[in-house]
Amino acid sequence: MTLEQTIQDILPLDYESMARAKVHWDSLAKPLNGLGDLEKLLIRIAGIRRSPAIDLRRKCVVILCADNGVVAEGVSQTGQDVTKIITENLSKGTSTVCHMARAAGADVLPVDIGVASEVTGEHILRRKIAYGTKNIANEPAMTREQALHAIEVGIETAYLCRAQGYDIIATGEMGIGNTTTASAVVAALLRAPIELVTGRGSGLTTAGLERKIQVITDALERMQPDQHDPVDVLTKVGGFDLCGLTGLFLGCAACGLPVIVDGVISAAGALCAARLCPTVRDYLIPSHHAAEPAGMLLEQALDIKPLIDAHMALGEGTGAVLMFGMLDAAAALYCNGNTFEDSNIEAYQPLS
Repeated sequence: MTLEQTIQDILPLDYESMARAKVHWDSLAKPLNGLGDLEKLLIRIAGIRRSPAIDLRRKCVVILCADNGVVAEGVSQTGQDVTKIITENLSKGTSTVCHMARAAGADVLPVDIGVASEVTGEHILRRKIAYGTKNIANEPAMTREQALHAIEVGIETAYLCRAQGYDIIATGEMGIGNTTTASAVVAALLRAPIELVTGRGSGLTTAGLERKIQVITDALERMQPDQHDPVDVLTKVGGFDLCGLTGLFLGCAACGLPVIVDGVISAAGALCAARLCPTVRDYLIPSHHAAEPAGMLLEQALDIKPLIDAHMALGEGTGAVLMFGMLDAAAALYCNGNTFEDSNIEAYQPLS
Protein backbone atom coordinates (compact mmCIF):
# COMPACT_ATOMS: atom_id res chain seq x y z
CA MET A 1 0.00 0.00 0.00
CA THR A 2 1.52 3.32 -1.07
CA LEU A 3 1.54 6.44 1.06
CA GLU A 4 -0.67 8.31 -1.43
CA GLN A 5 -3.29 5.55 -1.59
CA THR A 6 -3.33 5.19 2.19
CA ILE A 7 -3.99 8.90 2.70
CA GLN A 8 -6.87 8.71 0.20
CA ASP A 9 -8.38 5.82 2.18
CA ILE A 10 -8.53 7.70 5.50
CA LEU A 11 -12.14 8.65 6.19
CA PRO A 12 -13.68 11.07 8.67
CA LEU A 13 -15.15 9.47 11.78
CA ASP A 14 -18.63 7.96 11.56
CA TYR A 15 -20.63 10.53 13.51
CA GLU A 16 -23.83 8.46 13.45
CA SER A 17 -22.07 5.67 15.34
CA MET A 18 -20.67 8.23 17.76
CA ALA A 19 -24.11 9.68 18.40
CA ARG A 20 -25.52 6.21 19.08
CA ALA A 21 -22.64 5.47 21.45
CA LYS A 22 -23.37 8.69 23.32
CA VAL A 23 -27.05 7.75 23.65
CA HIS A 24 -26.02 4.35 25.03
CA TRP A 25 -23.65 5.88 27.59
CA ASP A 26 -26.43 8.19 28.75
CA SER A 27 -28.82 5.26 29.12
CA LEU A 28 -26.60 3.52 31.69
CA ALA A 29 -27.53 3.76 35.36
CA LYS A 30 -24.80 6.21 36.38
CA PRO A 31 -24.32 9.98 36.46
CA LEU A 32 -24.20 11.50 32.98
CA ASN A 33 -20.60 11.72 31.75
CA GLY A 34 -19.57 9.96 34.94
CA LEU A 35 -16.48 8.42 33.35
CA GLY A 36 -15.45 11.73 31.82
CA ASP A 37 -12.75 11.44 29.20
CA LEU A 38 -13.06 7.65 29.08
CA GLU A 39 -16.63 8.02 27.82
CA LYS A 40 -15.43 10.44 25.15
CA LEU A 41 -12.69 8.04 24.06
CA LEU A 42 -15.10 5.14 23.65
CA ILE A 43 -17.49 7.37 21.71
CA ARG A 44 -14.60 8.25 19.40
CA ILE A 45 -13.65 4.57 19.09
CA ALA A 46 -17.24 3.92 17.95
CA GLY A 47 -16.66 6.54 15.25
CA ILE A 48 -13.35 4.93 14.28
CA ARG A 49 -14.82 1.42 14.11
CA ARG A 50 -17.95 2.81 12.44
CA SER A 51 -20.22 0.96 14.86
CA PRO A 52 -21.59 1.66 18.37
CA ALA A 53 -20.81 -1.98 19.23
CA ILE A 54 -17.38 -1.74 20.86
CA ASP A 55 -15.05 -4.74 21.26
CA LEU A 56 -11.47 -4.15 22.39
CA ARG A 57 -10.58 -7.68 23.45
CA ARG A 58 -7.88 -8.32 20.83
CA LYS A 59 -5.00 -5.97 21.51
CA CYS A 60 -1.48 -5.63 20.14
CA VAL A 61 1.48 -3.37 20.88
CA VAL A 62 3.65 -2.85 17.79
CA ILE A 63 7.30 -2.00 18.53
CA LEU A 64 9.32 -0.43 15.69
CA CYS A 65 13.00 -1.30 16.25
CA ALA A 66 15.86 0.55 14.54
CA ASP A 67 19.28 2.05 15.16
CA ASN A 68 20.44 5.60 14.62
CA GLY A 69 23.86 6.53 13.28
CA VAL A 70 23.95 9.67 15.41
CA VAL A 71 24.83 7.46 18.41
CA ALA A 72 28.43 7.81 17.21
CA GLU A 73 28.31 11.42 18.48
CA GLY A 74 27.96 10.40 22.13
CA VAL A 75 24.31 11.46 22.42
CA SER A 76 23.25 8.34 24.32
CA GLN A 77 24.35 6.62 27.50
CA THR A 78 24.45 3.20 25.81
CA GLY A 79 25.57 1.76 22.48
CA GLN A 80 23.69 0.18 19.59
CA ASP A 81 24.18 -3.32 20.97
CA VAL A 82 21.31 -2.57 23.37
CA THR A 83 18.86 -2.18 20.46
CA LYS A 84 19.68 -5.71 19.29
CA ILE A 85 19.40 -7.16 22.80
CA ILE A 86 16.03 -5.55 23.55
CA THR A 87 14.65 -6.44 20.11
CA GLU A 88 15.49 -10.08 20.72
CA ASN A 89 14.03 -9.88 24.24
CA LEU A 90 10.83 -8.53 22.71
CA SER A 91 10.66 -11.71 20.64
CA LYS A 92 11.34 -13.87 23.71
CA GLY A 93 8.67 -12.07 25.71
CA THR A 94 11.12 -10.92 28.38
CA SER A 95 11.47 -7.18 27.78
CA THR A 96 9.73 -4.63 30.00
CA VAL A 97 6.73 -4.05 27.78
CA CYS A 98 6.15 -7.78 27.34
CA HIS A 99 5.41 -8.27 31.04
CA MET A 100 3.07 -5.30 31.04
CA ALA A 101 1.38 -6.43 27.83
CA ARG A 102 0.70 -9.87 29.29
CA ALA A 103 -0.96 -8.24 32.28
CA ALA A 104 -3.16 -6.29 29.84
CA GLY A 105 -3.95 -9.34 27.69
CA ALA A 106 -2.12 -7.86 24.70
CA ASP A 107 0.20 -9.39 22.14
CA VAL A 108 3.59 -7.87 21.29
CA LEU A 109 4.82 -7.50 17.70
CA PRO A 110 8.46 -6.36 17.34
CA VAL A 111 9.35 -5.10 13.88
CA ASP A 112 12.99 -4.99 12.76
CA ILE A 113 12.82 -1.98 10.49
CA GLY A 114 16.48 -1.00 10.82
CA VAL A 115 18.45 -2.64 13.64
CA ALA A 116 22.18 -2.23 12.96
CA SER A 117 22.89 -5.96 13.16
CA GLU A 118 21.11 -9.22 12.49
CA VAL A 119 18.58 -10.16 15.15
CA THR A 120 17.21 -13.58 15.97
CA GLY A 121 13.74 -14.42 17.21
CA GLU A 122 10.78 -16.21 15.71
CA HIS A 123 8.29 -13.50 16.63
CA ILE A 124 10.13 -10.61 14.95
CA LEU A 125 8.56 -9.15 11.81
CA ARG A 126 11.58 -8.70 9.54
CA ARG A 127 11.31 -5.54 7.46
CA LYS A 128 14.85 -4.13 7.71
CA ILE A 129 15.36 -1.11 5.44
CA ALA A 130 19.09 -0.85 6.24
CA TYR A 131 21.48 -1.57 9.10
CA GLY A 132 20.65 1.63 10.93
CA THR A 133 20.51 5.17 9.61
CA LYS A 134 23.44 7.40 8.69
CA ASN A 135 24.89 9.85 11.20
CA ILE A 136 22.94 13.11 10.92
CA ALA A 137 26.01 14.96 12.22
CA ASN A 138 27.59 14.25 8.82
CA GLU A 139 24.84 13.54 6.29
CA PRO A 140 21.10 12.91 5.89
CA ALA A 141 19.81 10.00 7.95
CA MET A 142 18.50 8.20 4.87
CA THR A 143 17.40 8.67 1.29
CA ARG A 144 13.89 9.85 0.54
CA GLU A 145 13.22 6.45 -1.07
CA GLN A 146 14.22 4.72 2.17
CA ALA A 147 11.98 7.04 4.19
CA LEU A 148 9.00 6.27 1.98
CA HIS A 149 9.79 2.55 2.14
CA ALA A 150 9.91 2.69 5.95
CA ILE A 151 6.60 4.59 6.09
CA GLU A 152 5.05 1.93 3.87
CA VAL A 153 6.36 -0.79 6.23
CA GLY A 154 4.39 0.90 9.01
CA ILE A 155 1.30 1.05 6.80
CA GLU A 156 1.68 -2.62 5.89
CA THR A 157 2.03 -3.53 9.59
CA ALA A 158 -1.25 -1.78 10.41
CA TYR A 159 -3.07 -3.73 7.71
CA LEU A 160 -1.44 -6.96 8.93
CA CYS A 161 -2.77 -6.29 12.42
CA ARG A 162 -6.23 -5.61 11.01
CA ALA A 163 -6.13 -8.85 9.01
CA GLN A 164 -5.13 -10.76 12.15
CA GLY A 165 -8.24 -9.50 13.90
CA TYR A 166 -6.86 -6.96 16.33
CA ASP A 167 -9.32 -4.39 17.64
CA ILE A 168 -6.86 -1.76 18.89
CA ILE A 169 -3.14 -1.07 18.51
CA ALA A 170 -0.61 0.48 20.89
CA THR A 171 2.56 1.99 19.47
CA GLY A 172 6.10 1.58 20.74
CA GLU A 173 9.70 1.84 19.62
CA MET A 174 13.16 0.58 20.45
CA GLY A 175 16.27 2.30 19.17
CA ILE A 176 19.24 3.76 20.99
CA GLY A 177 19.63 7.41 20.01
CA ASN A 178 16.03 7.93 18.96
CA THR A 179 15.32 10.72 21.44
CA THR A 180 17.91 12.70 19.45
CA THR A 181 16.22 12.08 16.11
CA ALA A 182 12.77 12.65 17.60
CA SER A 183 13.89 15.99 19.06
CA ALA A 184 15.35 17.00 15.69
CA VAL A 185 12.11 16.08 13.89
CA VAL A 186 9.95 17.96 16.40
CA ALA A 187 12.20 21.03 16.27
CA ALA A 188 12.03 21.01 12.47
CA LEU A 189 8.27 20.52 12.19
CA LEU A 190 7.27 22.96 14.94
CA ARG A 191 10.10 25.44 14.43
CA ALA A 192 10.64 25.10 18.18
CA PRO A 193 13.83 26.06 20.04
CA ILE A 194 16.08 23.01 20.14
CA GLU A 195 16.82 23.48 23.84
CA LEU A 196 13.08 23.35 24.53
CA VAL A 197 12.50 19.98 22.83
CA THR A 198 15.67 18.12 23.77
CA GLY A 199 16.04 16.10 26.97
CA ARG A 200 18.40 13.68 28.62
CA GLY A 201 16.91 10.57 27.02
CA SER A 202 17.87 7.46 28.96
CA GLY A 203 20.18 9.43 31.24
CA LEU A 204 22.71 11.88 29.83
CA THR A 205 24.99 14.05 31.93
CA THR A 206 24.72 17.81 31.54
CA ALA A 207 27.72 17.73 29.22
CA GLY A 208 26.06 14.96 27.23
CA LEU A 209 22.86 16.95 26.93
CA GLU A 210 24.78 19.98 25.71
CA ARG A 211 26.49 17.81 23.11
CA LYS A 212 23.13 16.40 22.01
CA ILE A 213 21.67 19.89 21.57
CA GLN A 214 24.70 20.99 19.56
CA VAL A 215 24.51 17.95 17.26
CA ILE A 216 20.83 18.64 16.53
CA THR A 217 21.47 22.35 16.04
CA ASP A 218 24.27 21.72 13.56
CA ALA A 219 22.29 19.08 11.67
CA LEU A 220 19.24 21.32 11.23
CA GLU A 221 21.31 24.31 10.21
CA ARG A 222 23.27 22.32 7.66
CA MET A 223 20.44 20.30 6.08
CA GLN A 224 17.54 22.78 6.37
CA PRO A 225 14.68 20.24 6.34
CA ASP A 226 11.43 21.52 4.87
CA GLN A 227 8.98 22.21 7.71
CA HIS A 228 6.06 21.63 5.32
CA ASP A 229 7.31 18.26 4.05
CA PRO A 230 7.37 15.63 6.83
CA VAL A 231 9.03 13.11 4.53
CA ASP A 232 11.89 15.54 3.94
CA VAL A 233 12.25 16.09 7.68
CA LEU A 234 12.33 12.34 8.33
CA THR A 235 14.79 11.81 5.49
CA LYS A 236 17.26 14.36 6.79
CA VAL A 237 17.09 14.03 10.58
CA GLY A 238 14.70 11.17 11.39
CA GLY A 239 15.00 7.45 11.95
CA PHE A 240 13.54 4.29 10.46
CA ASP A 241 11.51 3.75 13.64
CA LEU A 242 9.99 7.24 13.33
CA CYS A 243 9.16 6.58 9.67
CA GLY A 244 7.58 3.25 10.59
CA LEU A 245 5.53 4.87 13.35
CA THR A 246 4.36 7.52 10.89
CA GLY A 247 3.15 4.79 8.55
CA LEU A 248 1.60 2.80 11.39
CA PHE A 249 -0.56 5.75 12.44
CA LEU A 250 -1.59 6.39 8.83
CA GLY A 251 -2.30 2.70 8.21
CA CYS A 252 -4.40 2.32 11.36
CA ALA A 253 -6.49 5.32 10.33
CA ALA A 254 -6.93 3.95 6.82
CA CYS A 255 -8.12 0.54 8.01
CA GLY A 256 -10.25 1.79 10.90
CA LEU A 257 -8.16 0.84 13.93
CA PRO A 258 -7.90 3.02 17.02
CA VAL A 259 -4.20 3.55 17.76
CA ILE A 260 -2.69 4.54 21.11
CA VAL A 261 0.09 7.14 21.20
CA ASP A 262 2.90 6.31 23.64
CA GLY A 263 5.59 8.81 24.63
CA VAL A 264 7.49 11.55 22.84
CA ILE A 265 8.96 9.37 20.07
CA SER A 266 5.61 7.80 19.26
CA ALA A 267 4.04 11.27 19.36
CA ALA A 268 6.69 12.59 16.96
CA GLY A 269 5.66 9.87 14.51
CA ALA A 270 2.01 10.80 15.08
CA LEU A 271 2.83 14.43 14.32
CA CYS A 272 4.46 13.43 11.03
CA ALA A 273 1.37 11.37 10.16
CA ALA A 274 -0.98 14.22 11.07
CA ARG A 275 1.03 16.65 8.95
CA LEU A 276 0.63 14.25 6.01
CA CYS A 277 -3.11 13.77 6.71
CA PRO A 278 -4.78 15.93 9.39
CA THR A 279 -7.70 13.48 9.73
CA VAL A 280 -5.29 11.06 11.45
CA ARG A 281 -5.70 13.11 14.64
CA ASP A 282 -9.20 11.71 15.08
CA TYR A 283 -7.81 8.17 15.27
CA LEU A 284 -5.23 8.90 17.97
CA ILE A 285 -5.88 7.64 21.50
CA PRO A 286 -3.65 9.44 24.03
CA SER A 287 -1.99 7.56 26.87
CA HIS A 288 0.51 9.33 29.13
CA HIS A 289 2.27 12.65 29.51
CA ALA A 290 5.79 12.20 28.18
CA ALA A 291 8.66 13.08 30.50
CA GLU A 292 10.83 14.38 27.64
CA PRO A 293 10.68 18.18 27.15
CA ALA A 294 8.99 17.94 23.75
CA GLY A 295 6.00 16.13 25.24
CA MET A 296 3.82 19.14 26.02
CA LEU A 297 4.46 20.76 22.63
CA LEU A 298 3.51 17.52 20.88
CA GLU A 299 0.31 17.19 22.90
CA GLN A 300 -0.64 20.73 21.90
CA ALA A 301 0.27 20.20 18.24
CA LEU A 302 -1.73 16.98 18.06
CA ASP A 303 -4.58 18.29 20.25
CA ILE A 304 -4.47 15.22 22.46
CA LYS A 305 -5.09 15.05 26.21
CA PRO A 306 -3.24 12.16 27.90
CA LEU A 307 -5.08 10.56 30.79
CA ILE A 308 -2.02 9.20 32.62
CA ASP A 309 0.52 11.40 34.39
CA ALA A 310 3.05 9.01 35.91
CA HIS A 311 6.35 10.66 34.92
CA MET A 312 7.17 7.71 32.66
CA ALA A 313 10.15 7.73 30.31
CA LEU A 314 10.71 4.07 29.55
CA GLY A 315 9.69 3.67 25.92
CA GLU A 316 8.82 0.35 24.27
CA GLY A 317 5.14 1.36 24.31
CA THR A 318 4.84 0.88 28.07
CA GLY A 319 2.69 3.97 28.61
CA ALA A 320 0.42 3.06 25.71
CA VAL A 321 -0.06 -0.44 27.13
CA LEU A 322 -1.30 1.03 30.41
CA MET A 323 -4.22 2.55 28.48
CA PHE A 324 -5.49 -0.91 27.55
CA GLY A 325 -6.62 -1.57 31.13
CA MET A 326 -8.41 1.76 31.43
CA LEU A 327 -10.18 1.29 28.11
CA ASP A 328 -11.09 -2.31 29.00
CA ALA A 329 -12.66 -1.16 32.26
CA ALA A 330 -14.69 1.52 30.49
CA ALA A 331 -15.71 -0.90 27.75
CA ALA A 332 -16.85 -3.45 30.35
CA LEU A 333 -19.31 -0.91 31.71
CA TYR A 334 -20.31 0.31 28.25
CA CYS A 335 -21.05 -3.23 27.04
CA ASN A 336 -22.49 -4.79 30.20
CA GLY A 337 -23.73 -2.04 32.50
CA ASN A 338 -27.33 -1.87 33.69
CA THR A 339 -29.48 0.77 32.09
CA PHE A 340 -31.79 3.07 34.04
CA GLU A 341 -34.66 0.93 32.74
CA ASP A 342 -32.99 -2.30 33.92
CA SER A 343 -32.51 -0.80 37.37
CA ASN A 344 -35.95 0.77 37.58
CA ILE A 345 -34.30 4.15 38.22
CA GLU A 346 -35.48 7.39 36.73
CA ALA A 347 -32.95 8.50 34.10
CA TYR A 348 -30.73 11.48 34.79
CA GLN A 349 -31.46 14.55 32.74
CA PRO A 350 -28.82 16.94 31.34
CA LEU A 351 -28.49 20.10 33.42
CA SER A 352 -29.66 23.23 31.60
